[in-house]
Amino acid sequence: MKTLKGPAIFLSQFIDRQAPFNSLEGLAQWASALGYKAVQIPCNHPAIFDLEQASTSQSYCDDVTGLLANYGLAVSELSTHLEGQLIAVHPAHDSGFDGFAPPAVRGNAGKRTAWAIETLKRAARASANLGLSAHATFSGSLAWPYLYPWPPHNAQLFSEAFAELARRWKPILDEFDGHGVDVCYEIHPGEDLHDGVTFERFLASVNNHPRCNILFDPSHLYLQHIDYLQFIDIYHPRIKAFHVKDAEYLPNGRSGVYGGYQSWIDRAGRFRSPGDGQIDFKGIFSKLAQYDYAGWAVLEWECCLKDSETGAREGAEFIQRHIIPVADRAFDDFAAQHPPQTSIRKQLGLEKGE
Repeated sequence: MKTLKGPAIFLSQFIDRQAPFNSLEGLAQWASALGYKAVQIPCNHPAIFDLEQASTSQSYCDDVTGLLANYGLAVSELSTHLEGQLIAVHPAHDSGFDGFAPPAVRGNAGKRTAWAIETLKRAARASANLGLSAHATFSGSLAWPYLYPWPPHNAQLFSEAFAELARRWKPILDEFDGHGVDVCYEIHPGEDLHDGVTFERFLASVNNHPRCNILFDPSHLYLQHIDYLQFIDIYHPRIKAFHVKDAEYLPNGRSGVYGGYQSWIDRAGRFRSPGDGQIDFKGIFSKLAQYDYAGWAVLEWECCLKDSETGAREGAEFIQRHIIPVADRAFDDFAAQHPPQTSIRKQLGLEKGE
């Protein structure tokens, strides 16, 4: 059995123009002081982490790992959530997502997709240079606008959407495979991979690619009323990354899971800091320990109520409390007996005693 690693923290929600949040060293010093042991680094802030350099220069990656090591930290994973989103964008979302791309490719869907694909391939090379085994991302979405279809369900439309998604991702998955790194899709509303069924459909479309895996975030499953503990039972061989994020669902007579276009604080379902919501993290950490999850437990702080600094400080403590140091022997080993084969057969009544 393996003890999962942590606590780690996803830096995206904390990067800012003000020190210490405007440099990797400042963030490292801050995270280390809170008790974190690793950071998940987004690839869309060149001043924090230069993906292009990391993909071509081993010495740059060695400098990054060395800097973090000075503060007792490692890299848990790189993240290309925004870049992965741009692998597949439905025209309805073009203007909304265009800002995720560099100015040179904005307003041109084909160039933007090509840029995103090359960026993901750079992330594969950078991950290998950093000695990482997993990478966090989004799948993008072509079918999402038809989630709750009206006019009625069109099977051909969904088949083509997933076929095209697979065509775009297959070369990326192959690149990651060549570098020995797993692609971990965050199962997330807004993405075509938003539950177990859609993940399975995509997995089949890429021929059960060995690098097609899951970033498990229970908050997104809970708010869809999916049994997130059973999700681990079903998909644990493919769960290679883990976001620790809490959520709560407060039923009322005015709005439901879709939120009514309201701000997060007014929604029936909303994200909370770990321990403040309704997620059974004791059950989750127990399941992950049971299935030998060997990756990191990474705080993703998103809360509509609590201050981010408080959430980060409490998050480190919360994860540390929930990590289960797994046993190296069974509790009843003291009573174990190892009789010879003949005695066992006698015990079963298969041979007569003397």
